[in-house]
Amino acid sequence: MAETLNAWLSGWLSSSLVDLLPELVTALGQTALMLGIGLTAALLLGGPLGVGLFLLSPGQSLSHRVGARALYRLINGTVNIVRSFPFIILLVALVPVTRALTGSSIGPLAAAVPLSCAAIPYFARLVEQCLREVPRGVIEAAQAMGASEAQIVWRVLVLEARAGLVGAVTVLAISFLSYSAVAGGVGGGGIGDLAIRYGYYRFQTDVMLLTVALLIGLVQAIQWLGHHAARRLDKR
Repeated sequence: MAETLNAWLSGWLSSSLVDLLPELVTALGQTALMLGIGLTAALLLGGPLGVGLFLLSPGQSLSHRVGARALYRLINGTVNIVRSFPFIILLVALVPVTRALTGSSIGPLAAAVPLSCAAIPYFARLVEQCLREVPRGVIEAAQAMGASEAQIVWRVLVLEARAGLVGAVTVLAISFLSYSAVAGGVGGGGIGDLAIRYGYYRFQTDVMLLTVALLIGLVQAIQWLGHHAARRLDKR
């Protein structure tokens, strides 16, 4: 079976690309690992952070509590500062943190640290914007019925904004797929590393074109899945 597949691939791929297939599979796995860790961190930490930003913002339910304004300014400012960093600079700046957490500054696990640090505030801002699209009257109706803060968050805000939140995850995944390629250029592994080593340093145009085609295919697949899921969840 393996020999048949190799013979079939050899018919339309150059010999250099066929020889590169094992490394390509490894690179795809490394990219998936980086993207998976980054997205998980964004969902687990960036999601609640975005909800907190929304609830603490002026005019919302937690904005009148003691210290809410100062806390909102602190979180909002931190999110803006981290998002202001170009990813390549953030990646280099976090090298000491990366080494402390993973024991290395290269490889997909190491690259996942700055990816996660960039993904958390990025997704938090997307979540905040999605929640702002929930009609104010729906929130006030839930408050009038005596719903707790947690019930309002889960049964009103998240439920009403679920289509937008899926769209936000889709945007995040596509953006950080390109970030993972950038990380590959500085020792992070993945598709970006493959493109740099073979397509740039060795001037193998066929490898560069293959990696570009793979990235385009991955983006299209993520976009289609996200769009399809958002449409199914949108009840408007």
